[in-house]
Amino acid sequence: MSDLLHIVCPHCDGVNRLPANRLASGGKCGKCKQALFKGQPINLTSQNFSRHIRSSDIPMLVDFWAPWCGPCKMMAPVFSQAAAQLEPEIRLAKVDTEQQQTLAAQYNIRSIPTLAVFKGGQEVARMAGVMDLNDLLAWARQYI
Repeated sequence: MSDLLHIVCPHCDGVNRLPANRLASGGKCGKCKQALFKGQPINLTSQNFSRHIRSSDIPMLVDFWAPWCGPCKMMAPVFSQAAAQLEPEIRLAKVDTEQQQTLAAQYNIRSIPTLAVFKGGQEVARMAGVMDLNDLLAWARQYI
């Protein structure tokens, strides 16, 4: 029997068990029946951030951004393209630092955009500033 991975649903935040050898085929949430991967960044808030970071067995790449930030607006389509290419090996998520100031303070976000990779509930890497798609993909793949 293959190893089971815990995957948090991007829709209902339910924790699912998925065989590792079936990760590429995605799967559906046992709770809400929606797809576990949609190839798009998910939005995290102070209510669901910890659950996604700590309960998922796949790495999380989080974009800390703000709606008024010009470089963040430039980075947004690149981040979305990366999600389509990197899932399901890594989940991409966004945190609006204006709406989620407590999270921004908790993770000491001093400039935006800031990208952070989390594995096993811990931050393992951080990069500030805009990246093009190839650089973002290469940087993120180091942590898969």
